[in-house]
Amino acid sequence: MTTSTSPARARILAAIRQHAVPQAELPNLAGDWITFPDPVAKFSEVLTFVGGKPLVATDRAELEAQIRDLAVMQSPEGAALPKVICTVEGLPFGNVDFAKVLDPHHLEDIEVAILPGEFAVAENGAVWVTDRVVPHRAIYFIAQHVVLVVRRADLLDNLHQAYDRLCGSEHAFDQPGYGLFVSGPSKTADIEQSLVIGAHGPRSMTVLLLDA
Repeated sequence: MTTSTSPARARILAAIRQHAVPQAELPNLAGDWITFPDPVAKFSEVLTFVGGKPLVATDRAELEAQIRDLAVMQSPEGAALPKVICTVEGLPFGNVDFAKVLDPHHLEDIEVAILPGEFAVAENGAVWVTDRVVPHRAIYFIAQHVVLVVRRADLLDNLHQAYDRLCGSEHAFDQPGYGLFVSGPSKTADIEQSLVIGAHGPRSMTVLLLDA
């Protein structure tokens, strides 16, 4: 089957081709951007404000204990344990083999997703996540509760530092990929300005900052 281009469409496309947009230089990140004397305290303040739960662990043992004690990891007496996916290396919590899930629709009954965050930003309480460590990016939105683990050393002050890191050699956009900032659980206040948590996705988001 062949298609033909109408004369009007051809003229429009030709006009577009004749007006190439000149390349623009990347923005200069040099500046006196905001920093915080205690980035952990600022990150915790902002994350709490947007409905998330911040925690700090000094070592792996404390990290495991804090995750184990989360209310979302408990099950009512006599009920089955919640379905948990965990992709944080070394943590013993996953009871669903993520690698064997071929269709993301089959993740609909996942209660808790424990996932690594690449870095966090104190300025807006956000965590940068990608699909490099998960077979299906839908897990960030389809799980009832999301737990992100970020190293304390990867907590940045502001989004300018985040941009600089994303464009650096270690995190360069040299090939197609997926990434986004997440801050707090799903929420909306569109209807009568009444805040509803978990409206379109996860009902809770916990971020654990690991010192070790």
